[in-house]
Parts: sequence; C-alpha cells; structure tokens
Amino acid sequence: MAATTSKHLVFVYNAKSGLGNSLMDGAHKILDPKTYACSLCAITHGAFTEKKRWKKFREESGLTMQFLYKDQFLKKYGNTQEGEVKFPVIFELVHGKLQMFLNAAAINALKDQEGLIQAIQELGV
Repeated sequence: MAATTSKHLVFVYNAKSGLGNSLMDGAHKILDPKTYACSLCAITHGAFTEKKRWKKFREESGLTMQFLYKDQFLKKYGNTQEGEVKFPVIFELVHGKLQMFLNAAAINALKDQEGLIQAIQELGV
C-alpha cells in the first residue's frame, strides 16, 4: 500500500503579527469592514475569532495548513517568488518549495468562507 502525502498549504494574511495589530484589525473589521486590507482574514475570521464553518473544514480536511502574517512569512521565506508577492496569498508547499495556489486577486474575488472552501476542493488539494 502506497503512503499518501498530505497536501501542505501556507496561508499568508495581509496583516502584521502581534497583539496590538490583532486588536486594531478586529476593530477595523467592525468599524469599516469594506476598507479592511485582508480579504483572507475577513473570510476565515470574524472580528476576534475563527469562523465556525471554516474552522470545521480546516480541522476535518486532512490538509496541513500553516497560517502566517505577512511579516512572519517574509522573515521565514523572504520574497521567494518572481516579482513582489501581493498579500493575501495561499501557497502549496511541494518538496520544500512554495508554489502559488491562490494569488491575491483570486482570494479577493472570493465572497465568503464557502467560496474559499470550494476553491480549495476544486483545485484538488
């Protein structure tokens, strides 16, 4: 029987890490959600917690998922793509190398967590 390899997705939010930034982001989502800079954050999280449907999918998908803020990503991986990476973005980690999975434009076009879940399922991950 051949071993199956779990897919590994790296989600990178268009936000900076840290408690202060998280609190400011949460307030921004509440006060002016249309101008919030991270559509991926808005899809997967409410003002302060992970959305239930997304969390259930994430926990039951069998995928390895890593979540990074853009400052954490740049520190860990640098700007590894040709040209400047636009955030938010989702990569697939294949044999230690990042491959584009969903770019910023594709993520920004998604309407909600169901759209993200469907995109992940459609792309065969």
